[in-house]
Amino acid sequence: MKPYVITIGRQLGSGGRRIGRLLAEQLDIKYFDREILTIAAHESGYDEAIFERKDEKKGFISHAWHSLSPIIGAGDYYVNQLSDEKLFKLQSDAIRKAAAKESCLFIGRAADYVLRDHAQLVSVFISADLEERVRCICQRRNMTEKQARRLLESVDNKRADFYNFYSPKTWGEAASYDLCLNSGVLGYEGTAEVIRHFVEQRLALSDAPKKATDE
Repeated sequence: MKPYVITIGRQLGSGGRRIGRLLAEQLDIKYFDREILTIAAHESGYDEAIFERKDEKKGFISHAWHSLSPIIGAGDYYVNQLSDEKLFKLQSDAIRKAAAKESCLFIGRAADYVLRDHAQLVSVFISADLEERVRCICQRRNMTEKQARRLLESVDNKRADFYNFYSPKTWGEAASYDLCLNSGVLGYEGTAEVIRHFVEQRLALSDAPKKATDE
């Protein structure tokens, strides 16, 4: 089988990261989440903290610059170079380079758009009912229901803004992905299993010889 790539977009609290890890383990492929930020920082020479604070957000670069300028050093060169677009390009380069080496899975960061020309790309979006996501965040982060709802709205809005800014598609909209699933229906393991079967079927079809069609 040719090297392939799976990308997973997700709502906060839907279990997208855990499902991605389960899927990568089942398929025995490389998993990339925040690891891609480390790679981008290493290859670009910029401090990783800049990429972390920028992660799946747009329009914060001036704040990040003023906070981190003591770390990376002052100067017009950095002010001119550290634009949102520059950081997105560096991160995208790291994603493309990783995908060119082997089969792998990427979480978020508009990876489906970055890898849109990859011949063996399968894009997935994972959601869950709001009340279930609220319960998940309350338990995981020890928050009140009000705090959890506020966090869910904030993070999802930032992810949507980031994706919609860099991609011509719409974050979370079914037409933007190959497969969309509600993780609350089958649970994390069941959702990972459905995605695995879908990926295997999708790749089998793409590897099959094309049949001639009747004119």
